[in-house]
Amino acid sequence: MMDILSEIAQRIRNAIKLIPDAETRGKEICIGKDGTPTTHIDKIAENTVLSYLQEKDILLNVLSEEIGFVDNGASETLVLDPIDGTTNSVMGVPLYTVSMAIGKRSLKDVHTAFIENLVTGDRYTAEKGNGAYLNGSRIHSKKHSDPDDLMMMIYLGNGAHPDSFALAKHVRSSRAYGCASVEMALVATGAADGFLMNAENSRRSIRVIDIAASYLLLKEAGGEIYNLDGTDFDMPFDLDHRSNFLAAANRDVYDAVMLPHNIRSRHGHRYGIYTNMSLPNATDISKKVIKALKGEEVILEDEIANALKKKGYPIEEMDVDIMVTVGGDGTILRAMQKNNASIFGVNAGGVGFLAEIPADSIEEGISRLREGRFRIDERLKLQTVFNGKRMADAVNEAVVHTDSVAKIRQFRVYVDGRLATDIRADGVIIATPTGSTCYAMSVGSPIIDPRVNALVMVPMAAFKFAARPIVIPTSSKITVEMAMDKGCLLVIDGQEEYPIPGNSKLEFTMSSNYGRFIRFDDDFYSRIHEKLESGL
Repeated sequence: MMDILSEIAQRIRNAIKLIPDAETRGKEICIGKDGTPTTHIDKIAENTVLSYLQEKDILLNVLSEEIGFVDNGASETLVLDPIDGTTNSVMGVPLYTVSMAIGKRSLKDVHTAFIENLVTGDRYTAEKGNGAYLNGSRIHSKKHSDPDDLMMMIYLGNGAHPDSFALAKHVRSSRAYGCASVEMALVATGAADGFLMNAENSRRSIRVIDIAASYLLLKEAGGEIYNLDGTDFDMPFDLDHRSNFLAAANRDVYDAVMLPHNIRSRHGHRYGIYTNMSLPNATDISKKVIKALKGEEVILEDEIANALKKKGYPIEEMDVDIMVTVGGDGTILRAMQKNNASIFGVNAGGVGFLAEIPADSIEEGISRLREGRFRIDERLKLQTVFNGKRMADAVNEAVVHTDSVAKIRQFRVYVDGRLATDIRADGVIIATPTGSTCYAMSVGSPIIDPRVNALVMVPMAAFKFAARPIVIPTSSKITVEMAMDKGCLLVIDGQEEYPIPGNSKLEFTMSSNYGRFIRFDDDFYSRIHEKLESGL
């Protein structure tokens, strides 16, 4: 099979040499099945592959950037990026490749990989269980990496997450080459420590065709690929899926890169205080927090600052490492929507499920905080898109419900484009594991351990006995269609509210952002018992 892929690469190289100039190479001729523009060089390369397979009577399905999925009735699929680095090719930058991989359903069952730099002729190959090679010589990723001496490949293009720019400032050196297969290959050869793909806009995240070959190459070279929460990375053979990830030479790289950068990068912490001033004892509790933090750099949010006659800032402008919230869960959720700092919650409200300490434990809790005796609990966030516009991310849930009291609506819920349920109901909740213990729980959601990468769709007062919550992988896209010409409301974490007209669609996916909580020693199940079973 490797000889076949090699011959395909040779034919592509010969075909694109016939394109007369850069302007012709970059001419957009249509929109590909992946939803992005198809250029002349892309189409020439793809057609070359399809013609070769037909000419040689090679039985493989094809999944490609431009034509999409071609079902030839085969058991295996050629996952093809005919030109990875199209913009480089048009600009004359000598970093663009043909990337080919063969497998059945997802990255984890890819068994053959072939990447060729179409300018230099360098060939990267891998077969499952037989190692990875550059021009016939065995390659290996680094076995260990120095956290203070990292060389990182980082996606820094349109849509890159702000954390990526922060990482680029922190590491010894970074590069962004605009060709994922080459960037992954550099990790495989040991030239780089890792490659971070973290797009704030999910439409800019990676597709399976971009990394199918380099995924196997890196794994066979001894490297690892992680989801941003540290779990093993995988993607189905489906152009609709897009993902963020960290490709790492070794686990040292993940530990160095994915610890919260704003905490890792300072010897001391800068603390912020955000208080729910509607609570009767809020000012007094905040004074206790400030006293316990004496000697530290402390920044106050405007409202508590005004009450104490001190200088304050809008929460969006507070450049802090740790945000101490004084209030309940709503206070924490508001802080997480408006600031990326890690949250340390002081419960001055009701149940305070998300808070870490009660108000009568401030001295002890702040002491542990200052001594660094805590861990960071990362929680996934939910991204909502309406008419191409990204709404606020949710830590708990997004609720779509009728905008009129006692008037039900019809909702169609799709998972990865397939109809999952068609119901008449007051509304639909899409919740994260964090949110499974909140509003979703009150209408029948199962409680989901936050270590489980799942979302849950929960109907609200459905007019169908069989309508039940559905647990859905975080890799999926959930689409909720309002199937009536009557309006609804979208409410994010109980904080942000948006009117949604009838006959509209909302799209929900895992966000590239994470919520971060400061935690001590107790575990999730202790919290369930103490605050939900015993505390209510």
